[in-house]
Amino acid sequence: MPDFSELSDFLRSRRAALTPEEVGLPQLAERRRVPGLRREEVALAAGLSVTHYTRLEQGRINHVSDSVLDAISRTLRLTPDEYSHLMDLARPETVTSRRAQAPRTPCADHGVRQLIDTFTDTPALVLDRRNDVLAWNAMGHLLLGMHLDFDAPEHPGRRPNLTRMLFLDERNRDLYPRWHDEAQLAVASLRLVAGRYPHDKQLAELVGELIMNSEEFAKRWARHPVRTCVAGIKEIDHPLVGAMELSFQSLLVPGAAGQRMIAYTARVGTSSEAGLRLLSSTLHVPNTSIPTAVD
Repeated sequence: MPDFSELSDFLRSRRAALTPEEVGLPQLAERRRVPGLRREEVALAAGLSVTHYTRLEQGRINHVSDSVLDAISRTLRLTPDEYSHLMDLARPETVTSRRAQAPRTPCADHGVRQLIDTFTDTPALVLDRRNDVLAWNAMGHLLLGMHLDFDAPEHPGRRPNLTRMLFLDERNRDLYPRWHDEAQLAVASLRLVAGRYPHDKQLAELVGELIMNSEEFAKRWARHPVRTCVAGIKEIDHPLVGAMELSFQSLLVPGAAGQRMIAYTARVGTSSEAGLRLLSSTLHVPNTSIPTAVD
C-alpha cells in the first residue's frame, strides 16, 4: 500500500493556516482547541462528505478524482505549486510511472559542461534535482564554493550539495545576508521535488541528514512549504569582493534526467557587475589568497 502520511501532513498543515471566515464559513462562538479549519469545515466548504474528506486525510482512499482534488485545492487556497504537490502526493503510483528515476550517480551532460566553461565572466553550475553540484565553471566555484576543491563535483562521495551547504556549511551560510529567505526557498523547493520523486533513496537520505543535523531545517520542513523557483535575485556578500545583487536563471537540460543549468549575472553598470569583474580577475592573478577546505 502507498504511504499517504505526507499527504495527511500536507493537508493538515494547510487547513491549520486558514480560518472559517477565509473560506466563507461563519466563526462560531465556542473556543477552538486547535488553530485553523476543522476537517468537517474543509469538507463543508469543498462540498464533500465529512467521511470522504476524513478518509482522504487519513490516507484510507486509494483513488481520488480530479474534481475532489480541485475542490480541496480551492478551499485550502493552494498556490499552483501547492496544487501540483497535492496531485503528486495523492497519486504516488502515477508519479512513479511518469517520472523515471535518475541514475544513482549521474554525471553532468557533456555538452552543458562545455557550455558553462565558455562563460569566463559568468558563474554557472549544473545541478541535479537534489541540488547536487554535478559541475561548475571556475566562476561558479569561486562564487559559491571556493573553500572546496574545484574537482569535488567529479567525485560522488565528495560532491557538494547546495542545500546541505546552506544549512550545514558555515562558510557558505555567511554568503547570504538574507539567509532565512534563502533557507525557506531551499526547503520549499526540496519539498516539491520530494513529492515528485517519493522513491528517490538519495533524496530521502539527504532530507534525513538535514533533519538530524539542522534544527532550522527540521522546523521549516515540518511546515510543508512548497514552491518552485527558476529565476530571481540573490544577495551575496562575498569574502573577496563584498556585497553583490545577482540575477539567476535556471534552465532544464533536455534529456539529462532532471539536470539544470544555473547562471548568475549582474545588471550592467552596477557595483554588482564590477564585483563579478573583480572576482573574475582573481582567476588570472598568481598566488591569489583563496581560503581552502583545510584553512
